[in-house]
Amino acid sequence: MQKFLEKFKRKPLLFLLPSASVLLLLFLLFFHSQQDADQAFSKYTSELFRQEISGNTITLHYTLKNPEKYGIKNAPISYGQCTTDPELVRSSVDAERTRLRSYNRTSLSKDNRLTYDVLNDYLNSAYDLSPYTLYDEPLAPLTGTQSQLPVILSEYRFYEISDIENYLQLLTKTPEYFRSILNFEHTKSESGLFMASYTADSIIKECRDFINLKESNYLYSSFVERLEELASAKDGVLTEKQREAYTRQNNVYIKKYIFPAYEQLISGLSELRSSGKNNNGLCYLPNGRTYYKYLIRSETGSSRSIAELQNLANTQILSDLTVMQRVLTGDSSSASSSITSDIFSPQGTLLTESDPEKILSTLSGKITKDFPPYPQIHTQIKYVQKSMEDYLSPAFYMIPAIDNTSENVIYINNGHLTDNLSLFTTLAHEGYPGHLYQNVYYASLHPDPIRCVLNYGGYTEGWATYSEMMSYYFSTLTKEQATLFQRNSSVILGLYALADMGIHYDGWKLADAAAFFHTYGITDDATIEDIYDLIIADPANYLKYYIGYLEFLELKKNAVDKWGDNFTQMRFHKAVLDVGPASFDVIQKYVFK
Repeated sequence: MQKFLEKFKRKPLLFLLPSASVLLLLFLLFFHSQQDADQAFSKYTSELFRQEISGNTITLHYTLKNPEKYGIKNAPISYGQCTTDPELVRSSVDAERTRLRSYNRTSLSKDNRLTYDVLNDYLNSAYDLSPYTLYDEPLAPLTGTQSQLPVILSEYRFYEISDIENYLQLLTKTPEYFRSILNFEHTKSESGLFMASYTADSIIKECRDFINLKESNYLYSSFVERLEELASAKDGVLTEKQREAYTRQNNVYIKKYIFPAYEQLISGLSELRSSGKNNNGLCYLPNGRTYYKYLIRSETGSSRSIAELQNLANTQILSDLTVMQRVLTGDSSSASSSITSDIFSPQGTLLTESDPEKILSTLSGKITKDFPPYPQIHTQIKYVQKSMEDYLSPAFYMIPAIDNTSENVIYINNGHLTDNLSLFTTLAHEGYPGHLYQNVYYASLHPDPIRCVLNYGGYTEGWATYSEMMSYYFSTLTKEQATLFQRNSSVILGLYALADMGIHYDGWKLADAAAFFHTYGITDDATIEDIYDLIIADPANYLKYYIGYLEFLELKKNAVDKWGDNFTQMRFHKAVLDVGPASFDVIQKYVFK
């Protein structure tokens, strides 16, 4: 070895210098080339980000606390519009794809290549769906605009006095926005794509109940609370006289703009309710199966065929039922006597803790070993107004602005959470290690802002469902109890997913769905009809939860196979969380790169 080194020592320095100079020059050229490419790409994504969030006041305010720091000033006050022209949507998406592909992906840094790949995937999915613009549905039970808008308005934060004034101005735009939704529904009707009459009836009733809240409506009380929060956060910024004046103005605007907008929606839907041509699944519409395939791809982030997804779901359900049977009949480790034979009944006595804040504290402590650390935050628990419990989800997490992730809100719907075990697992889904944790952790990585406005429901809801399933084992249940209830929860969600595909792709009608559920011991026909109606009104909604969950399980299996003894829960969780919301093809590519 010494002679080998000496051989190179004896080479004249003069011969080495030109080689070193060339290498240095090549490195500098490459470095500056990549630097220039990254700067140009970052400029592009920043422009796209500003463009995407500036056209909608709700999106802008919920995404950024300080928009001026991102170069956004004097954005128009607007809810945006419902577009009815598929060709306009298609050409717009195609133009954006062309713009994206003008950048040389190979010249970008690793982080920018990831952003490029996610954005390219997102635009491809949007392009595939664009011919089916009128198949979309802004009004759906639980998840539609009529359900979500009041909650979104009630959580519109006031950081400055200008936010109050923007909010009040936004209220005046509500009738105009609802008119654009009704225009969209009229165009759907003319195209033979209007919703089922019973779905319209459900939404009409929901709107009527919202109006009937009158002065007890939470848009009144939440406004006063937000004024108080601003006044206490910034001493002297609001005088008592100003607070009274703003409160009076809000009261007038709710009566003048919000309630009439909902009346307008009732009137419009009543006029259209009988115009629908199809009360069954999407496959009964022209090109409905093709649309459903693209919708599943968009909603779940999975590129598997429907047949593959059905096989994946059936395999998981069989596995879950087999494990449950083993727990219930096992000799040496049989289930506790406190587990009832009716696995579908509430199990409220199993957990004693019912305080949401204490449950969140317990959950946050349980994840420190197997999940990467996250910044300190504050979480506020709020409750859905009793009169609106039937129309909102069991719980939901309000995603904070990307530049203000320290303040978080989780809503609990007591009308849907009937026992402490449900509360515990739901708070895992919405809190730790579910939505709240995933959002706060990802924001701490400071990703390109455009990533935060790309919707990947399969990732976000799949992760939250994965978290919910893990949480059974974080509770005080015995291992046998936890296994039984977790597997049962997985089975129920799997059955909903199979029913979704059966109804919208295979053409099941209510009798077919009932026969399917009866096979698995679910025999309450009223419950089955409710499930059927929800699936008809909101195609693929259950799939983003269940298929997303299964894709995370498949990723974990792959990680165990590829990493072998180097696999740990922490390594796996960090890998998928660091990639962030994306399709599962992209996640697979970067986790195992």
